[in-house]
Amino acid sequence: MMRVTVKNIAGEDVKEISLKDFIFDVPKNDALVHQVYVAQSGNKRIAIAHTKDRAERAGSGIKPWRQKGTGRARSGSVRSPLWRKGGVTFGPTKDRNFSKNTTHKMRQKATMIALSEKIRQGVFIVLDEWRYTEKKTKLFAHTLSALGVGKKSALLALAADEKHVSLMSRNIPKVEHMPVEAINVLQLLDREYVVVTEAGIKALEARFAAWERQETKQ
Repeated sequence: MMRVTVKNIAGEDVKEISLKDFIFDVPKNDALVHQVYVAQSGNKRIAIAHTKDRAERAGSGIKPWRQKGTGRARSGSVRSPLWRKGGVTFGPTKDRNFSKNTTHKMRQKATMIALSEKIRQGVFIVLDEWRYTEKKTKLFAHTLSALGVGKKSALLALAADEKHVSLMSRNIPKVEHMPVEAINVLQLLDREYVVVTEAGIKALEARFAAWERQETKQ
């Protein structure tokens, strides 16, 4: 099993714990991680840009002038894309769909790979617990400095009873907090550091317990 050092909120080494290899020592698979990342990014994307085609433009449906005999080019509608204030041809519309499908197994495996890479890069921090005398942002900022995170981006993977940390960290730039059961590839790759407590590690092991049973059968 892989072993990591556990720190306290003052940045001091407290002890070492073992991490299960089937979660935290998964071999790289850049193709899978990229596929899941692109899919999750696309699923969050909302099409805002919208241009009106000739059917959506305001204007009369009457033919502007007769077909022949005027000396001008023939025209059938004032809403033609060739006219000023007419419809737009091949413009972006709000009907675009950027969503992509990925299976639950793909997302889970990619998340474990991303966690393993954070450990290999030395940006995975394990705390004993979030223990503060007061719920103040200033105290939390001191913890980030003591852990070596400073003003860099960080993802806080919080266990069920650690919701008070989200109140202390919500005003700090580049810090995102998320329940440990819901963290995904998109959040892990968008943030440089990952900070989790021993309770969060146990929640992760419970989340991926099915993978352990699968490996045992093999």
